[in-house]
Amino acid sequence: MRALLVANPAATTTSARTRDVLIHALASEMKLEAVTTEYRGHARDLGRKAAHEGLDLVVALGGDGTVNEVVNGLLHNGPDPDRLPRLAVVPGGSTNVFARALGLPNDAVEATGALLDALREERERTVGLGLAAGSPGTEDESVPARWFTFCAGFGFDAGVVGRVEQQRERGKRSTHALYVRQLMRQFWEEPNRRHGTVTLERPGADPVTDLVLSIVCNTSPWTYLGNRPLYASPEASFDTALDVLALNRLSTPAVARYATQLLTSTPERGPHGKHAVSLHDLTDFTLHSKVPLPFQMDGDHLGLRTSVRFTGVRRALRVIV
Repeated sequence: MRALLVANPAATTTSARTRDVLIHALASEMKLEAVTTEYRGHARDLGRKAAHEGLDLVVALGGDGTVNEVVNGLLHNGPDPDRLPRLAVVPGGSTNVFARALGLPNDAVEATGALLDALREERERTVGLGLAAGSPGTEDESVPARWFTFCAGFGFDAGVVGRVEQQRERGKRSTHALYVRQLMRQFWEEPNRRHGTVTLERPGADPVTDLVLSIVCNTSPWTYLGNRPLYASPEASFDTALDVLALNRLSTPAVARYATQLLTSTPERGPHGKHAVSLHDLTDFTLHSKVPLPFQMDGDHLGLRTSVRFTGVRRALRVIV
């Protein structure tokens, strides 16, 4: 088996010694090339090269951002599960939503052992992914399409992600406490929390207007707070298209209610109420905003957008599980 290991040296929960141990373990089972990323987008370039060279497997060692880059490299020319290299993930970030949603251990060493077992037993699944691009006929139409593995956000939650990234650039460590602090700051400074600016449009249905928060999920849980899974869209699955949780009000009582529902959410029940909109298994839809809003994919802040077109693609990539 010809394989490439893409390792992010800045991964939050892995050390150089841990990476060396993992590389040795994987190299004992396959013909392995290990490359450490050196710049933003390097993992994407490596994934694209692996697809071009027809490798059998690409292992992403890092957090959700590293996985996202590798996936976008592998799918540079579009999804082709039977031809493209398979993807394996060894979690090394602070949250590792994609790996955990696949049922993998959240420890790099344990996940490597599980990966080797899965390869010996030929365990894999083909997962669906989300694709987001600028909408035709808008000022964002030239924005290139990009794949995401577990979630995207337009508006409030993307603003929180942007604030966290700013803090990390200033040397702060990525922790769940940091996310909670930035969430509160985003809430108090959010100018549109009482009157949303986002409209959701989809074929064959009336538009959903005046949204403040729009979370697009490709799987469930949406994220984790420590070891606690949070289910924004409990029905979301790698086997279906995309789900959406949207809110049209973020007043203090509404935030308290929906935050409590999110913290106590289960695989059977997520946030709900008169200000919540839940949509399941959407293949094509668009989010438009009257003003530019923050946009994020897989926890990576991508700047401001006014319109984003989403496509849910079933059976996009084979993943070792």
